[in-house]
Amino acid sequence: MANVAIKRSMERIPGGMMIVPLFTGAIINTLAPNTAKFFGSFTGALFTGALPILAVFYVCMGATIELKATPYILKKGGALFATKVLVGVLFGVILGRLWGEAPVAGGMLAGLSTLAVVAAMNDTNGGLYMALMGQFGEPRDVAAYSIMSVESGPFLTMVTLGVAGLSAFPWQTLVGAVLPLAVGMLIGNLDREMREFLSRAVPVMIPFFAFALGAGINLATVWKAGLLGLGLGLSVVVVTGIALLGADRLTGGNGTAGLAAASTAGNAAAVPAIVAASNPAYKEAAASATVLVATSVVVTAILVPFVTAWWFRRANRRSATPGADARAA
Repeated sequence: MANVAIKRSMERIPGGMMIVPLFTGAIINTLAPNTAKFFGSFTGALFTGALPILAVFYVCMGATIELKATPYILKKGGALFATKVLVGVLFGVILGRLWGEAPVAGGMLAGLSTLAVVAAMNDTNGGLYMALMGQFGEPRDVAAYSIMSVESGPFLTMVTLGVAGLSAFPWQTLVGAVLPLAVGMLIGNLDREMREFLSRAVPVMIPFFAFALGAGINLATVWKAGLLGLGLGLSVVVVTGIALLGADRLTGGNGTAGLAAASTAGNAAAVPAIVAASNPAYKEAAASATVLVATSVVVTAILVPFVTAWWFRRANRRSATPGADARAA
């Protein structure tokens, strides 16, 4: 029997394991919106079960996070983590005052929301960061993601939206958002075998929750997301890139690690749906925000490697030039 390279083909697309199933679900829901009700049973659950799948995903994700870290890892990872979060809070406060919880109703920015911007900026693509640092950095720079991985999940986005003065979340919801990740971290740090066992499930879960998220999206209402998503992705690279580059240099780096972190994580596309499920005030913004963030995942996955490689070569040429440090001083 001939082997059809489905997985390999999907992986050629940046964030393909997230993007392809998500848009497949969205296309089915747009063309045949009653599919889940028509089939019911397990098929219906596959179309509507994003939250249970995500709950398991975050337990497994948490198991991969090691609590033990060296001072350098704490300093580097902590600086990049704090910078990412602070940029998200800043934009949350500014846009929250302008737009509130609802998406922009008309004009070129129709469909864009505070939720979409915060979700796109808050979470770094860890796989991309580690791959780039493996090529352009040192092992300890790769390990710095162990601190940054705390960004994963909806907790920080919920906190950011609350800090921005928008609709708050009850403490039970905030705890519930981070509890699966925390339980996974506890299990993974208590038992290395459980860490290894659960970590294998992380990539497997991605296409399933992505499909379920997509099955809740009607593409007819978010047809502008491509252009807006492109702009959102560019904003993430430029805005967070500048801030992260500065944070990296302040902690002794040359800026390469900061730029490598200027991306949107694939699982960030799941955050709007979780936030909306926790607080109905964001329900109107969730569908378009999911597509916008998913588009930002692709855009940043394409741009960040080029920007990081360019900056790495520039920094190396500068350090190799006699008298460069003196001139910089």
